[in-house]
Amino acid sequence: MSEELPGFAPKVFSTSDVGLLRAEDRVYEAMLAGWRSQQLARGLVPATITPRCQLIDRFFAYTNEYPWNWRPQDLDDYMAERRLVNSAVTVRTLRTYSNAIAMFCEYISDPRYTWTEVCDKYFGTHPTQIRFEWNTPRHSAEDAMPTRRRAFTKAELQQLFDCIDDYVDDLHARNRKQWRTVMRDSMAFKVAYAYGLRRRELTMLDTIDFGPNPYVPHYRRYGALTVRWAKGTRGSGPRRRTVLTVPDFDWAVDLLEYWCADGREVFTTADRSRAMWPSERGDRITIGALGRSFAFHRERAGLPSELCLHALRHSYTTHLLEADYKEQFVQQQLGHLNSSTTALYSSVGDDFKNRKIQQMINRRIAKGGNQNDG
Repeated sequence: MSEELPGFAPKVFSTSDVGLLRAEDRVYEAMLAGWRSQQLARGLVPATITPRCQLIDRFFAYTNEYPWNWRPQDLDDYMAERRLVNSAVTVRTLRTYSNAIAMFCEYISDPRYTWTEVCDKYFGTHPTQIRFEWNTPRHSAEDAMPTRRRAFTKAELQQLFDCIDDYVDDLHARNRKQWRTVMRDSMAFKVAYAYGLRRRELTMLDTIDFGPNPYVPHYRRYGALTVRWAKGTRGSGPRRRTVLTVPDFDWAVDLLEYWCADGREVFTTADRSRAMWPSERGDRITIGALGRSFAFHRERAGLPSELCLHALRHSYTTHLLEADYKEQFVQQQLGHLNSSTTALYSSVGDDFKNRKIQQMINRRIAKGGNQNDG
């Protein structure tokens, strides 16, 4: 076994025959530093690693015990207190806490990193896993999505887009310079819906991210979108995926051609970057600014507050499924690893459900009729 392995216990702990000064603190600090190195070696990003390490420090302070003395009861008490102190803490948040503590315990109790040997030598005990199936916060489809979150109906989407476009026309007619930013945001919202994009994916788009689909040449250079800043897994950083332009959203092709050729040029900052959505002062609009704009226009349109910007992605999912696109295709378009996640994004309407029921009835009737005829 080599100390070159990221996260391996430093040799000073295993080779020194002299008692360490403040051994408990030094071992704990080295454990945390080793876990950080191990996560970096796995390709995780600091934005994921730092909050995890901070959580371990908070759990350490709460238990007032070193990791080699932690017990399952400590985790139970910690989770229970989080809910008692703040009733707004969700089960999803508790799972995040539980997973981080479990990963740290898995790391320090893995013999390959020799922390068990170090603890046996200095403290006469060794770290173990304290998170098990029976004390893991439950995971269910109902917990994974806030109850109020839903997709837009097609009528609500039309109401929103019409309201924004009318506002653009009004501002332009009155020679108000805000018409430029409102038009940009209108374009961005429509693209978010047409390709099922997350907020960060939308704001990080560049004009060169669009390209042709050789199987659908009449979409020209807007047959496919390469999403370069897709959500990563387990903190691994951005992933890439390709989203195809589909017939139900082919209206986006003309919109994109206009925006990339002429529309974005109304911003003086457009020449200095390839950002799809330039701002008046910077290279591109921020997530926060786009979110505030969406909330403003949603209120002007008289739509309920649960219809957030991310609901456009839910709407894309729902409307593709209602149009009878295969679930696997929709999953690939969204970049979901699991079909269960895609299912959570859909909230098909009553018309769709009724149509499906009628199709089943018709098939049943047709099958019965064939049997009678025979």
